[in-house]
Amino acid sequence: MMISILACGRRPLPLFGALLFVATLAGCATPAAPPPSKGELPFEQAVAEVTDALVLQIPKPSALIARMSARRGVVLDPMIDAGSAQQTVATQLLQERVSERIGARHDSIEILPFQSANLARARYLLTGTMTRLSVEQARSPLRIDLALTELASGMVVAQSSGVARDDGLDHTPLPYYQDAPVPIKDPIIESYVRTTATPAGQRADPYYLERIAIAPVIKDATTHYNAERYQDALTQYNSAAGGTASDAQLRVLNGIYLSSAKLGRTAEAEQAFGKIVAYGIAHQQLGVKFLFNPGGTVFWADAKVSGPYPMWLREIAKASAGANVCMDIVGHTSRTGSVAFNDALSMQRARFIRQRLIGEAGVLGDRTRTDGKGFRENIIGSGTDDAVDALDRRVEFRIVGCG
Repeated sequence: MMISILACGRRPLPLFGALLFVATLAGCATPAAPPPSKGELPFEQAVAEVTDALVLQIPKPSALIARMSARRGVVLDPMIDAGSAQQTVATQLLQERVSERIGARHDSIEILPFQSANLARARYLLTGTMTRLSVEQARSPLRIDLALTELASGMVVAQSSGVARDDGLDHTPLPYYQDAPVPIKDPIIESYVRTTATPAGQRADPYYLERIAIAPVIKDATTHYNAERYQDALTQYNSAAGGTASDAQLRVLNGIYLSSAKLGRTAEAEQAFGKIVAYGIAHQQLGVKFLFNPGGTVFWADAKVSGPYPMWLREIAKASAGANVCMDIVGHTSRTGSVAFNDALSMQRARFIRQRLIGEAGVLGDRTRTDGKGFRENIIGSGTDDAVDALDRRVEFRIVGCG
């Protein structure tokens, strides 16, 4: 038999039980969120306030429905830094604190592991982002955004935001993100970020929700990679790979490349990197993390870091030459040193990469030009010159018209 619950004027939501029964939820309008605290707060206080404000907006069921229902299940898609699209030590701390707060103070809600089976039984999907308010200011405040989406309807039922001080938080990316050769901010990540900022009462971004079924598999694969279980990671990433180019996600393409490389499967790694390059060309932009020795145009001396670079350059040259595209090769630096020095250095690095590409495919001599942005287009902006701001020290290949 089927119980059908009519929820706040939306289409009936089917539940399975012993009776055929229709009930209307009483008092289920979304309460207004409490006004956020003015100004920035210490991180722990900001997380607590944003979490409580989120939960207070969840529609309350009638007493009858409450007695019939178990705790409302919530699955949490791992939280990210919105600027870099990375999971970091700080974003991990954010989701831990949010989960702990919900578990300790809101006993009507149960946080379930982010697994495929739980997507079917959970009522809500929790997403969260951390966004640095200024990449031009070291340790600038961070905006925290949380959203709760009803899985059955796709509606955001609660959203809250607040501003936290960066009280010495650790923004080191997790191993997968440190190792990834290209930034992974693709349409699915952008859709996740938009969903997390969507006001309550509006639909979550459909591009994200339509692909949510594969997200737990990607999360498991990344967990395996971070734990150095590379064969398990590769198996999971391969299972998450779509059958067509339109299904591709940069998280998956990067994961297949990284896991294959860690397992010493050189041919598979090269093929996987070629797919990353093809994805970038198709989307008209490819950013690659080439790490150079400080202040120069010599690749980082550690072969564990720079050893794959010749293969990367070969694949970029082959794919761009074969696609008959023209490119701007744009160098970037981290926020260390003067503006003039970094502008010159970023241009020098772009020219160095261009010469390497022309050496691989001479036709690119007429199809490429160089530019240097210094640190004006930083993603992180910390100026730490370590794993935290590696994305700032990148070379981008921007597809442009050949006219």
